[in-house]
Amino acid sequence: MQANTNHLIVIFGASGDLTRRKLVPALFNLKKQNLLPNNFAVLGVGRTPMVDESFRDDMKSAIASFSKITDIKDKEILTKFLSFLYYISIDTFNQDAYSALKDKIRKLNIDLNLDNNIIFYLATPPNLYDKIPAFLANQGLNEKTHKLIIEKPFGTDLQSAKKLNRDLLNFFNEDQIYRIDHYLGKETVQNILVTRFSNHIFEPIWNRNFIHHVEITSSESLGVEKRGGYYDNSGALRDMVQNHLLQLVGLIAMEPPILADSINIRNETLKVFKSIRHLSQDKIRTDVIRGQYLGSTINNEKVLSYREEEGVRPDSKTETYAAMKFFIDNWRWSGVPFYVRTGKRLPTRVTEVVIHYKTTPHHLFCNDLGQPNDSNQLVIRIQPDEGLLMKFGMKVPGAGFTVQNVNMDFHYSSLTDKKIPEAYERLLLDCMLNDSTLYARGDAAESTWEFINPILEAWENDSSIPLYGYPSGTWGPDVADSLIEEPWLKWRHPCKNLSNDGIYCEL
Repeated sequence: MQANTNHLIVIFGASGDLTRRKLVPALFNLKKQNLLPNNFAVLGVGRTPMVDESFRDDMKSAIASFSKITDIKDKEILTKFLSFLYYISIDTFNQDAYSALKDKIRKLNIDLNLDNNIIFYLATPPNLYDKIPAFLANQGLNEKTHKLIIEKPFGTDLQSAKKLNRDLLNFFNEDQIYRIDHYLGKETVQNILVTRFSNHIFEPIWNRNFIHHVEITSSESLGVEKRGGYYDNSGALRDMVQNHLLQLVGLIAMEPPILADSINIRNETLKVFKSIRHLSQDKIRTDVIRGQYLGSTINNEKVLSYREEEGVRPDSKTETYAAMKFFIDNWRWSGVPFYVRTGKRLPTRVTEVVIHYKTTPHHLFCNDLGQPNDSNQLVIRIQPDEGLLMKFGMKVPGAGFTVQNVNMDFHYSSLTDKKIPEAYERLLLDCMLNDSTLYARGDAAESTWEFINPILEAWENDSSIPLYGYPSGTWGPDVADSLIEEPWLKWRHPCKNLSNDGIYCEL
């Protein structure tokens, strides 16, 4: 998997938090694993006045904080890695300033034999997404060997997403554009494909005949922290559902691709997005729940309500919790409900997919209330403590036929000889390898917005749609339980404190 073509990575917003916390530490980790090409350099671009040496000092501090340096060999690698970091200060909003950037790139390209393979990474606010590509193209920096990585959000609604795609395609081809979604870089997300398509025990029962419903949860225990100003203009639906969680839906629901390559895999996920049944105005009221966290006391510590957070409007109606039910109208999934939820200030940080299988057609063994025992479940834990779990019923020793669910699980951490790469490590390496499989495509981004946009419009225009409050530290508004119709079924609640003998347990 080593990148065998020489590369220059140009990071716009190089003095920002994303560069310090994720990008440069990820590149250093790739260097430690000997996965970077022989000739390689990073050019930081920003408006903050710096020179090469001060940029290197800043990145050295970032690597010390967000990566691991364990021995003398790591220190030697770090010294060499830092020598290939460079910086140029320009006004990124000024088109004329890009001529100096072009000169710097030309010099590095010649001096370091980088073969004109360039990745432009836009770690910037979205208001530069339509400007930087135009300014680069004006300098001729959009050749076939040049690629463009942009961070989410890919627009804030359907109209802005379409405009962003048009703007990008005016200057770069689609195969040069890499829309990064770090969720897709997580090892367990990628393993969804392997679990489904390399194991004959799963794929034959991965359909409406055997699956009762699919549940996807992404919860955070923290609030908005210092991002209140940004989050108040975004909300859970834009920040998590439109991109991360619908991308998970695409991988869970897709048909087997002809080949395990970028074109075929992304074609199949696009079919899923186009098959999601759009919600009517009535269904938006009943099948989508929005909530906002309230002040509470967690572990003897008082936490603020969302409206008390810095940067948040005191009368804000921005949702910090969203849950929904929808259907995918195709042969495989007809009639199978998909339940998706995400929220802040929930009891724990966890992202997981739960496949709930149907109960046996004849209920030989029921509980004391005469209800069928819990159905089989396949749990795919995305984070933390990545792994897989199968839940199935076993007889409790003794007289009678009392059934108890037991777990059979696998932890990625048990692969002690294998390093689980961070999402940005995998995605940056894939871009150097010209592999866009784990990146979002423009038409897919528009399709997910087509589903989400009517919900946002209804919330904006219909003041009678409730915004439910929920105490911080709980699993969101109680009314969200009504989304799952059967009275004996409920959302799965992962443990706050993961047990030592199993990564999955119930509260």
